[in-house]
Amino acid sequence: MKSKLALVLFLVTLFSAVGQQKLSIEEIYSGAFRPEAMDELFAMKNTNQYTILNFDRSSRSMQIDLYDFGTLKKVATLIDTKSFPELADGIDSFVFSNDEKQLLLANNTNQIYRHSFTADYYLYDLGAKTLTKILSQVQEPTFSPDGMKIGFAKENNLFIYDVAAKATTQVTADGQKNAIINGITDWVYEEEFAFVRAFDWSADSKKLAYIRFDESKVPEFSMNIYKKDLYPTVETFKYPKAGEQNATVSLYVYDVAAKSAKAIDLSAYSDFYIARMKWTNDANVLSAQVLNRHQDNLDLLFINGTSGVAKVVLNEKDKAYVDVTDNLTFLKDNSFIWTSEKDGYNHIYLYDKAGVLKNQITKGKWEVTAYYGLDEKAKTVYYQSVEGGSTVRDVYRIGLDGKNKVKLSQQVGTNNATFSPNYQYFINTYSSAIVPPTYTLNSAKDGKLVQSILDNTALSTKLKNYDLPAKEFFELTTEKGHTLNAWMIKPKDFDSKKKYPVFMYQYSGPGSQQVAKDWLDTNDLWFMMLAQQGYITVCVDGRGTGFKGADFKKVTQKQLGKLEVEDQIDAAKVIGAYSYVDKARIGIFGWSYGGFMSSNCIMKGADVFKMAIAVAPVTNWRFYDSIYTERYLQTPQENAAGYDDNSPINFVSRLKGNFLLIHGSADDNVHVQNSMQMIEALVQANKQFDWAIYPDKNHGIYGGKTRIQLFNKMTNFIKEKL
Repeated sequence: MKSKLALVLFLVTLFSAVGQQKLSIEEIYSGAFRPEAMDELFAMKNTNQYTILNFDRSSRSMQIDLYDFGTLKKVATLIDTKSFPELADGIDSFVFSNDEKQLLLANNTNQIYRHSFTADYYLYDLGAKTLTKILSQVQEPTFSPDGMKIGFAKENNLFIYDVAAKATTQVTADGQKNAIINGITDWVYEEEFAFVRAFDWSADSKKLAYIRFDESKVPEFSMNIYKKDLYPTVETFKYPKAGEQNATVSLYVYDVAAKSAKAIDLSAYSDFYIARMKWTNDANVLSAQVLNRHQDNLDLLFINGTSGVAKVVLNEKDKAYVDVTDNLTFLKDNSFIWTSEKDGYNHIYLYDKAGVLKNQITKGKWEVTAYYGLDEKAKTVYYQSVEGGSTVRDVYRIGLDGKNKVKLSQQVGTNNATFSPNYQYFINTYSSAIVPPTYTLNSAKDGKLVQSILDNTALSTKLKNYDLPAKEFFELTTEKGHTLNAWMIKPKDFDSKKKYPVFMYQYSGPGSQQVAKDWLDTNDLWFMMLAQQGYITVCVDGRGTGFKGADFKKVTQKQLGKLEVEDQIDAAKVIGAYSYVDKARIGIFGWSYGGFMSSNCIMKGADVFKMAIAVAPVTNWRFYDSIYTERYLQTPQENAAGYDDNSPINFVSRLKGNFLLIHGSADDNVHVQNSMQMIEALVQANKQFDWAIYPDKNHGIYGGKTRIQLFNKMTNFIKEKL
């Protein structure tokens, strides 16, 4: 009897140990918990089908496979790299011609900045099954609508490749590094307006519109690149900091047959941005969104492609700033869909081709978070919103007249949709904090499940062995009365009678969100690893974050870092008052804007926070780029106090706790200058702190073992200092 009892106790202990396997940084940051996904999911335009880029591990080959939306069955393999030695390195990305009879395949990709890259391109004829390399290390190749030509950029100039003639025509010739760019955005446009391709084909393929950037007067920024060479090299690029000279932009329409370009007269504007540019459904009408430097006044222009005459069809003004999106959609008659925050929440509007408002399609004290498209035949709009709560996302359909709204998503969490070309079905991607991404086929009429596609069961099963703690969502109200979204991760063996240290995480940038009911990212798993080691992690989205209306988001205008820092300090005080929290052991961490915040918190909340980690932080808003910074602060010349009163570099004398400062030396976004000057300020204030510079690493600080080493460093700092 005694031996049987001992055996049972041994087995219980064994299974308990297995069930409580510990997370490790090596596993987390080597991709051991990466969920399966439908890579490069692309809905076709002309058939009720979609494509997926698949990878065959056994043959080390990639396939672009075609599937039927109705049955989910594979219809065909459009191309398999094992049949083409030229594609031995795989397919990095691909794009179809409008008739979907040709494919442009990219490989040998070389990243430039966040979105931009050069690559080699192959033209694949789906009918003849022939593959031809046509372009080497170019940017943004784009089919003309008739599929007969391909526009592309190379070395700051614009070109057109004729598919039949296999010949290239040069559109511009004045492109020069750090001086003139044609058809591709400069650094600051790419980063802050989030687009790279600054050219577009007219509907009849006869004209090519493009933006020209003259950045010759923009100040330059230089970075040392060390590698393993005897002498470092220097990378120099144009970077307009707050209040400095921007590139001068101009707009041109190139006539393909005449081989001539016409400049569009924008002399009515000065010191402006062309934030978006695209042709309408009318082959002779080009649209452009012109934004003033303060970014609080936007004109949507319709431009005659022949005469070059521009007409303002819509004007948006805002007391803070106007958000630029890609939601502008033209109907057959050139009436258009537009999204705006003008009623205090982001909603969808319908205008006629003259810019006269026909109706507001969505209404309510909630935000539209994604516009999916319009079924013009059924007069139905499909979108995603936070109508069910600011931390969740649901998919809806609604009539163009704003009636007959139907919620299509079924589960509480984050739902995203890819619709079939005929809007009969959609593939719904769902996740929550406890359910990894699942892909299902649903009816676009009522949202009902048609068939499951992918559910990441293997990942769920694997994670059960780790017995992970829960991510608890709640609302936190500060002493000042501000109600803020929050989550908390407690140790699995949490004991309310104990006192726990708290590690706070946040980002806090304008319009951002960290408190959302979606699947765990690598940082979440790190926080759960810390919970396994006895820490509570908390995240609070303060004022200035998104999806709770324009007033909540834009309240930080002209004073970035003031109210956001107050909210983190006030939240820490609320959390410190919890019976199970050791208020003398509260730390805070953030990356980029979050690093700016954590730096400010350890300075301005010196009596609240015991330690802080700041990765790639802005330490002085005067060092950051013009478009982002001036959107929220205007220029330093106009609002010096807004810059200086909330930049942590000016408050180093207040530091009491433990501070770890981390930066990549090749950060083209938030320059290492921020940390270098912060280091010097701390030294001259005679403050002790820790710091680490990662050579040749950009804003993401990754590559090889970098993330593993970095997160081990931060974990050790937390254990030692908190």
